[in-house]
Amino acid sequence: MQCGVIDNSLGPVTVVLRGDPLKVIMAEAFKVKGYQIDGPSWLDEDCFEIVAKMPDGATRDQIPAMLQSLLIERLKLGAHKEDRPRPIYSLVVDKGGPKFNPASANFRRGAAPGQIMFRASREVQGFKGQMTMAMLAQFLSGRFDRPVRDFTGLTGTYDIDLAWATDPTIEHVALPGTFSADAAPDAKTDLPAAPTANVFTALRESLGLKLEPRQAPVEILVIDRVERIPTEN
Repeated sequence: MQCGVIDNSLGPVTVVLRGDPLKVIMAEAFKVKGYQIDGPSWLDEDCFEIVAKMPDGATRDQIPAMLQSLLIERLKLGAHKEDRPRPIYSLVVDKGGPKFNPASANFRRGAAPGQIMFRASREVQGFKGQMTMAMLAQFLSGRFDRPVRDFTGLTGTYDIDLAWATDPTIEHVALPGTFSADAAPDAKTDLPAAPTANVFTALRESLGLKLEPRQAPVEILVIDRVERIPTEN
């Protein structure tokens, strides 16, 4: 189908995916990011419509396996995973040291202990809550075309409040209708408004952290074969 307005609904009864490039569907099926998929260029160009009824008693956790079976059956998908050298960002402490505190029961209003809130729009990205550095790196990974890995050496849980001005030239903009592994359906969005710094500057100024480019092994889903035209129902 022609790519257009994305309409996705991933529920335990019915799975509906409309307007998504095949790479996005594969990413959801195999729980990887788009940059972890190595296949033909048309995976980013051809969009598909999937409407499937889940078996009685099925849960959301079973959706990826169902999508995998569907891709194998209808598109004759063959794939394997292997580690390949890829660009990454390493999250490290800036020369001035971290600018955040260990997690407390009295974190600034808006994020209760254990709760993480996300913001995703065309203008502003961000999140706020109590998290480890590994969690922070994971959330940042969803914004880039490469993984972010924690090299801070900080092992605690911390109060983190970060917001930045979206820059589509350096980051992926997670918007409603696209898959985002780190966004909860009920996430609140009362983060500070209208920041002007991009994510690199905001990390340094707000948290005392920085991102450094490196090369490292990354798990890649290698597409061995896939048909461009699905078989009939």
